[in-house]
Amino acid sequence: MRIAPGSTFLLTGDSITDCGRARPIGEGAGLGDGYVRVVQDRLPGVRVLNTGISGNTVRHLAGRWADDVAGPRPDWLSVMIGTNDVWRQFDRLDAPVDPVDYEATYAGLLHAIRPQVRGLILMTPFLVEANLADPMRARMDEYRAIVVRLAGRFGATLVDTQAVFNGALRTHSVAELAPDRVHPTALGHTVLADALLAALS
Repeated sequence: MRIAPGSTFLLTGDSITDCGRARPIGEGAGLGDGYVRVVQDRLPGVRVLNTGISGNTVRHLAGRWADDVAGPRPDWLSVMIGTNDVWRQFDRLDAPVDPVDYEATYAGLLHAIRPQVRGLILMTPFLVEANLADPMRARMDEYRAIVVRLAGRFGATLVDTQAVFNGALRTHSVAELAPDRVHPTALGHTVLADALLAALS
C-alpha cells in the first residue's frame, strides 16, 4: 500500500463521503457509515479523516477548503465532488455550477493544495445508470471528463468511479448499488472503497 503507516489520509466531498460523520472532523469511530469507514478498516496504522458535507458542490467545498482540507495538513488527500454540481441542474434546488466554473474552481483548489500533500487522489462523480443517453448520466460524464483532465494536470491518482459502477451493474441492480442512483448502499460503498484501495495498492 502506497500510504505508509503513520500517515494522515483525509477524504472530502459531499454526502457520499459524509455518511453521518462526526463534526467538525470525522475521525476514528466518527467517520460515518460509508466508504471512508471501510477504507479505515483496511488501512491499519493510518490516521483517516472525513470532512465530507452533504449537499456540497465544488463552490461549497471551496468556501471551507482552508479549514477542512488544508488546515488538517494531510499527507494524502482524496476528493470526490461534482455530484451535486450536476444534480442541481435537474432538481432546481440551488444555483447550478456549469462545467467551466466547476473546472476552474476545482483547479484552483488543487493548485493550492498540491505542493502540500504527498499523494492526491481524485474520484470522479458518478451516476449509477447504465443508459448513456439518460440526460443526467450524459451530463455527469461531462464532469467526469473534467476530473480525468484535472488528475492528469495535477499528477493525481484517478479513481474512475463511473467505470467501477458500470462494471458493478453487470452483476448487480441499481437498487442493490444506489436506489436513487446517487447515494450508495452498503454494497455500493464497498464498491467505492475497493476501487480506492486498489488505486493505492
